[in-house]
Amino acid sequence: MKAARDADSVALVINAGARLAAAGPEPVVGKLQKAGLPISAVHLVRSGADLASTLDSVAADGHDLVVVGGGDGTVSFAAGFFAGTGTVLGVLPLGTANDLARTLEIPANLDAACVALADGKVVDIDLGRANGEPFLNVASVGLSVGVTESLSPRLKRRLGPLAYGVAAVRAYARHKPFRARLEFPEGDHQALELENMLQVAVGNGRHYGGGNAVSPTAGIDDHTLDLYAIPGAPLREHVRIARLLKDGSFVEREGVYHLTTQRVRLVTEPPMPVNLDGEIATATPVDFTIDRNAVHVVVPQYSTAARLDG
Repeated sequence: MKAARDADSVALVINAGARLAAAGPEPVVGKLQKAGLPISAVHLVRSGADLASTLDSVAADGHDLVVVGGGDGTVSFAAGFFAGTGTVLGVLPLGTANDLARTLEIPANLDAACVALADGKVVDIDLGRANGEPFLNVASVGLSVGVTESLSPRLKRRLGPLAYGVAAVRAYARHKPFRARLEFPEGDHQALELENMLQVAVGNGRHYGGGNAVSPTAGIDDHTLDLYAIPGAPLREHVRIARLLKDGSFVEREGVYHLTTQRVRLVTEPPMPVNLDGEIATATPVDFTIDRNAVHVVVPQYSTAARLDG
């Protein structure tokens, strides 16, 4: 299967809790059919457990294209589920941040996204893992976990992507510095001992947090993890860093650590929860690895984010 239109059987899975899914699946089905992509089965999921069982059912039914409508956490779970199989993933950005869609150059507008999906090409992308748990965009500890904990569904529905800024201010006020040790099992870097940290992040994709970039060179098909670590600093310096988050150039600031690797172990003092694409899914110590070309996904014909080479 080289394009979405080549699919023999298409399943649509929608997370009912996603910010843009309030109207239910019918409008999405109509838009996909209008764009020329026939839907064989429709599933509406309401919880994480529901999602797992639904994907089991979808896999058993043998659909060769599974279109997932939801936020980054939903899509990452589905990507982990179908990684290494012949099933192709389609992405409809129905969440708040939709950073994977941004990385893959999928339009934010639902009508345009449906057209781009129906006309799209199949590529393969890398999948990050943290203690075996999948992530597509970024895994992180520190401030980002506080941001996630401050992001209530009500805040996201009311403010959309702006909710991330509000949550970041709240989390920053409550943040407690931590110590981190970075170990590199492949020996490509010396171990790092870091004091007084604000955040440590490991990126598989390019975008996270509602449009921020991991670094100027990060990509989801480059077979490497982009790692950055931001130390504690006066508020004015963190404000300067915040202004550079969109293009990732903050990694060039003095004091910010940035490197690339294929495997890294993060140990923190104290042990800390780990945020994977907006979901708290594991805790330190954590081993980060990358599965190259693990997920087949549909992207717009014009997208340069990835290619089919796996």
